[in-house]
Amino acid sequence: VVPSRTPKPILRCVQITAGEKDVRICATDLDVGINYLVSEVTVDKPGEVIVPADRLAAIVRESVDEVLLLQAEDGACKIQGADSHFTIYGHEPGQYPVVPGFEGKADIEIGLQDLQAGIEQCLFATAKESTRYALNGILWEIKDKRLLLVATDGRRLARTRVNLAAAPDEQAAAVKIIVPAKTMALLDKIGSSDKDIVAVKLGDNRILISCANVVISSNLVEGNFPQYEDIIPTDYDKKLTLSTEVVLSAVRRSALLTSEESRGIRLSIGKKTLVFSCRAPETGDAQIEMPVDYKGEPIEIGFNPQFFIDVLRVIQTAEFELELGQTDRPGLIKSGKDFLYVLMPINLG
Repeated sequence: VVPSRTPKPILRCVQITAGEKDVRICATDLDVGINYLVSEVTVDKPGEVIVPADRLAAIVRESVDEVLLLQAEDGACKIQGADSHFTIYGHEPGQYPVVPGFEGKADIEIGLQDLQAGIEQCLFATAKESTRYALNGILWEIKDKRLLLVATDGRRLARTRVNLAAAPDEQAAAVKIIVPAKTMALLDKIGSSDKDIVAVKLGDNRILISCANVVISSNLVEGNFPQYEDIIPTDYDKKLTLSTEVVLSAVRRSALLTSEESRGIRLSIGKKTLVFSCRAPETGDAQIEMPVDYKGEPIEIGFNPQFFIDVLRVIQTAEFELELGQTDRPGLIKSGKDFLYVLMPINLG
């Protein structure tokens, strides 16, 4: 969360507030904030200190002590170990932006492990750099009392469904928001157990996400998400069931000789075989063949191998379905009842 570059030096800091029995650590870049409660501490005297995050992290990371003593004094933080003593100069208390906690009833409740599994199946498909800001996040949409997560960068689309831990209230049941990819990545890093529940609160173009001792606050992405339903093919007649592990290996190997000028791989599907191949005039060619049970018409189609690898890494089933139409139409990958992936083809000439 702490930005590496910012015109506001205080945002490169964390706020540490000691209460009577616990310590709260807050960080924000004004778009996304983390409010983290540490209960495994001993507090001698309540207080607050605001110190540079990178300096504090470096000291803690290199420390050989299991326990460190922190003391706030005149805008500085003194850190003492068994054989060490550091003083970090910071900012005066009370200057740090407010990082909200979580209060009141949740609008949505989701199992943390279920939500993290859904995030991992969509996060990779968000746009990394795009002037279309709506593509820089993951769409959250409640449908049939389940949470749909959808991500796209314009060349591929991932969609998955996540069960809710409890029925949403009436207002949340109609929710359709875009949560920044950065916020989703933070949520994916929370340590989880099968009993952890994520509580979500919505309002004023912001989202509050609480789980265990962590509260993440975030602005939502503004803009309109593409009409993703129109992108998902529903009329394909060329279908195969394939091994996730075998195809991942085949795609990786067939892409070994791709180049900047020849980045694609070709899928050639016949009655009994599926061949993955690439040909690059400057490097050579590769061909990987595997047996298949296929009853449709033969077809050849090109794809970006990295986009293929990305989805195979997040498929959670041993097998997946590949559905194809014409060579100029996107490929459709399905895994289980809840996950699908749309991949635009490329012209291999």
